[in-house]
Order: sequence, then C-alpha cells, then structure tokens
Amino acid sequence: MTAVTFQVLDGVDKGRVFRDLPTPLTIGREEGNLLRLNDERVSRFHAKVQQDNGDIVLTDLESTNGTRVNGHVVQIRRLRLGDRISIGRSLLLFGSNEQIAARIATLAAVHPPSQGTVAPSALDAGPATLPVGTFGAHDEPDLEFDVNVKDQITVAEGNLFIGTRPLPPLPQKLTPAQAARLAEIFDFLHGGVTAATENIGSSEDGTQVTLAFGDWQKILAVQMLLVRYLRAVAEADALLE
Repeated sequence: MTAVTFQVLDGVDKGRVFRDLPTPLTIGREEGNLLRLNDERVSRFHAKVQQDNGDIVLTDLESTNGTRVNGHVVQIRRLRLGDRISIGRSLLLFGSNEQIAARIATLAAVHPPSQGTVAPSALDAGPATLPVGTFGAHDEPDLEFDVNVKDQITVAEGNLFIGTRPLPPLPQKLTPAQAARLAEIFDFLHGGVTAATENIGSSEDGTQVTLAFGDWQKILAVQMLLVRYLRAVAEADALLE
C-alpha cells in the first residue's frame, strides 16, 4: 500500500496537510472521503487516487466542476510530486516539501537547472507553493504538444524522447491481447491521419500547405475518435452510451 501526501494551497481548507494517506482514497466534500474538503464547489465524491504498477493515478469521478492538474482538465492522469490539482475552489499540492525537494535534487543531478528554473535549495527557505515552470525543463511538460520537428527521436530506458524531452510513456507489462488491441487503435488512427494528408498541397515557396475541406474533416474525425478513446480509458462504460 502506497501512502500519499496532499497540501492545500488555496481554498477554505488552505494550510491543511493531509499526510501519509493510504491508497486508494477518494477526495470530496462528504463524509466517507479520506481527503475531505469543505468546499461547496467540490462534488460529494469528486476524484479517486490509487496506486497501480508503481504509478499514482488520479481519476475524476464525473464531478460537476471537473478536475485540473497543472491547469489542464483531466479525466485520468498520473501524478508526479509537485503537481497542482484544482478541485472546486481548492488547490492541492501533491507531495510533502521533503518529497518535492528530493525530486528536484534528483532531476537537477541529471539536468543541471537553467536560468528560470528552481534549484533544490530554493525550497529550503520558500513556501510550499511551487512556480508553474519548476519542473517544465526537466520532466514531462504537462502533456502540451510542443514538438520541435528538427530534434531527433531517440529511445532511452524504454521511453521515447524528442531531443532531450521525454514523451508520455507507454504502459508496461501488457498482456499479448492488450498489446494487440492497443496496436490496432494506433494503426487505425495512423491510417486516418495518413488518408487525410496524402493529398495535401503546398505553396510555390513551400512555406504554407493547403488541405481540402473533406480531408480537414477527416482530421477532425480522428481528433474526435481520440477524445472518445480517452474518455473510455477513464470511464469504462463510456462506449456504451
């Protein structure tokens, strides 16, 4: 059983520390939640936190006002020490100061801090709140798609990198059937993008490209399918609607 710590940075309960909570746990405003918030914008049972294969996973429980991690609306998300979770009017920080400082020290040992980042010693005299960009130069950048096509794609320790930037990792230890199903989904979506872009045109100087309206609609259809698949990962019954 993995224990987790959350610090309340803002909201009615700001200043409270929920330390070493056993997982799985739920977050909400009702009794029965291990992490209970006195916030009327928080749903009765708002989100769930569980451990799976070494990852701490946050899942939104179809809450009324949604859940955000580092400013991004999520249905399901792996948590990393230092992540900020917005639930209702409450802002939670995942991890204790000691855990976050240790993580920054580990990251700094691999990638020395550049200008604008926070060195490990910065936490010693500072508050629990971490700047938005604290981990941005070193770790997964909140899943924002900002890829430099000039950088080389490499593989290290089982993860894909574009330049020095790690990409979201694939799940490990899939059964053969699960791996086959995941490959089918990727292959299907790849085929959709390929079909939509095979007739793409370009200007004479090569600085702009054009796409027929019908092909543009194919790309939007692929985007919608990705959204539906993403929802189905978070909600097992989503494809039964």
